[in-house]
Amino acid sequence: MENNIYTSFDQQKTLFSALLDASNNFGKQYEIIEDIYRKPTNYRKIILQSILLSINLKKQTNVSEYIGVMLPNSIALSVLFFALQFIGRVPAMLNFTSGSFAIKRACQTAQIKTIYTSKAFIQKAKLENPIKELEKECKIFYLEDIKEKINLKSKISAFLIYLNVERYYNKQSIAKTPESAAVVLFTSGSEGHPKGVVLSHRNLLSNYAQVKCHIEFGTSNILFCCLPLYHSFGLNAGFLMPLFGGSKVFLYPTPLDYRIIPELIGKLKATILFGTNTFFKGYANYANSNDFKTLKYIVAGAEKLHKDTISLWKKKFNLLILQGYGVTETSPVISVNNLDKNKEGTVGCIMDGMNYYIKIVEGINKGGHLVVKGPNIMLGYLLHDKPGKIQPPSTEKGLGWYDTGDIAEIDDERFITILGRAKRFAKLGGEMVSLTAVEELAALTWPETKHASISIVDYKNRERIVLVTENKKARHLELQKIAKKNKISELTIPKKIITTLEIPILATGKIDYVNLETLVKSEIKREGIK
Repeated sequence: MENNIYTSFDQQKTLFSALLDASNNFGKQYEIIEDIYRKPTNYRKIILQSILLSINLKKQTNVSEYIGVMLPNSIALSVLFFALQFIGRVPAMLNFTSGSFAIKRACQTAQIKTIYTSKAFIQKAKLENPIKELEKECKIFYLEDIKEKINLKSKISAFLIYLNVERYYNKQSIAKTPESAAVVLFTSGSEGHPKGVVLSHRNLLSNYAQVKCHIEFGTSNILFCCLPLYHSFGLNAGFLMPLFGGSKVFLYPTPLDYRIIPELIGKLKATILFGTNTFFKGYANYANSNDFKTLKYIVAGAEKLHKDTISLWKKKFNLLILQGYGVTETSPVISVNNLDKNKEGTVGCIMDGMNYYIKIVEGINKGGHLVVKGPNIMLGYLLHDKPGKIQPPSTEKGLGWYDTGDIAEIDDERFITILGRAKRFAKLGGEMVSLTAVEELAALTWPETKHASISIVDYKNRERIVLVTENKKARHLELQKIAKKNKISELTIPKKIITTLEIPILATGKIDYVNLETLVKSEIKREGIK
């Protein structure tokens, strides 16, 4: 049945064509998107406004050019995204929370020369300094200025195009094949400098076809999207998938409003919520029992879903959080549990249409690198040392295979368990110890607070694990007791516990390990480690 659902959707088209199909399927007047201004917009308005905006964008940009987009989750972002799609430009979604240096590097890597943003947003988000830096290398256009230039002639032209939109779109000399680049996203930078990930129309639409086998995107559902659209989880799962499937989408600009979001979900009667372990724990702490009563699909990704978070949602709301798994390079979903087929502690079974194998890693006795291939695998990377050139994925098995860099184990029922990032293992006395396992031990011991672990090299050139916890009273003895009780290896007990630091979190919900390592080294230098 799942395979029938997957193959029934035509993936051989572009994102703009998929939008037109959705408009025809669900009705031009069907209100599909809403944002914090509480003025819902329908398919007709999205398409018409996209055409109108594209008339101006066409004069300022070139076909197939990577165009920087720096806006929060909003209807305005939706219109800009599809305006670029309509005229064959490629939106490059910039992470405006990453700082001037990272944004500048991203622009250099993708050879971005033009950025679209909003004056009101720049002022509200206090991004004046990054914009000043970017203006040295890029042309910055503001939507407010473009709006002022729109005249009656442009409006009439846009309306006439809309009346024959499919014909006009197909007549344009732009890249309209499913294999053409549709969007550029950038890796979060949690483990180094960001890379550009180029996804095709087919990549994104294939992933929609795969995921809708597990999550119902239909007119009976309302999706609350607070994950940023510069992140693949937010862009495809939180925005494009429901848009193409007929589920109403409420776009909220930040996932960090723990007090406001639960109440808003209750008022909207949302049925689908995507997020991370960090966000779900935060929402649960502030929500009352009625806020989430309409939720049906609650899906966690981007980081490990902890047992205490699952238990908290079951106890407080009687709701099941489904765990999924994906990476930007796979558009992003690789696997997900569903309401009928769920195994706690796993990230579900691999998507239809994908192949995989486990690559053995020296020193790791359990599991290995998860390597995947399928229609949702990216076209390739844009790298800083080879700007503008797409580097397709490959492994020893050939082109098209992508090594996720995650250590995984797959059971007899094909459920996948992620054991940790390959880079997030420490070598202690010849044994490879997962830093994720260290964090899980801490979460088991102190479920109410955040924890993160890294490895450092001490003065004797030995690798040592350091746990950073926001529990000010954390002590080794408590970890030892829980480890013994649950038969967890003593190697997962960290050498040092730091309780004086606040754990930095990226806007995507992941822990910012790069920044954390800098903070820890500074603290270690001050305190010393034995």
